Amino acid sequence: MGRTFDSLADPEFNRLFSDFRFTAYRLESLQRYGVFYEEAEFALFMDGQERGEFPGIADWIEGTVRPAVRAGKRMHRVHVVEEPLSDYVRFECAWSYEHTVAAGEDVRIAPVGQGEWLDGLPHYDYWLFDSRQLVTMHYEDDGTFAVAEIVDDPEQVVLANYWRDMAMVSSVPYREFATRFGGQFSPGHG
Repeated sequence: MGRTFDSLADPEFNRLFSDFRFTAYRLESLQRYGVFYEEAEFALFMDGQERGEFPGIADWIEGTVRPAVRAGKRMHRVHVVEEPLSDYVRFECAWSYEHTVAAGEDVRIAPVGQGEWLDGLPHYDYWLFDSRQLVTMHYEDDGTFAVAEIVDDPEQVVLANYWRDMAMVSSVPYREFATRFGGQFSPGHG
């Protein structure tokens, strides 16, 4: 295994998002992420408030997504989501994906039944840069980030490419998925 990162704020980890040349792909598998930069906004969402300024997503859009898209790079992700949707996934759709998609990120959703999964797809998150640099993302049971690890094993990189392709064909574009909910992802609705 390669270099590990124990913080999402690590400058070397963040450099991966500016240094890739063509594509950055993310597989998301969790139904709840407990990341520090979303805590206040998630609480507002759960309280039924309208989306206001969301610094964590604004930083992602302005610092990563828009510059990549302007440079002709592709940023895309697939989130495997269990139905009925968790409150966190509703929050992520309404307060994050709506805005990252508008900025040019290709977000896709692969809905599955509760307790089900896509056959052959791993049950963990990863980033794949330029189809050749694999970074696995590890989280605690409560969704808090634990560590990211660069994987140097070529066989694992090839598998990650296969999983990416499988997830892409098993998913639908975010906006298509969102139409099923009439654009409303309020807490407690599924």
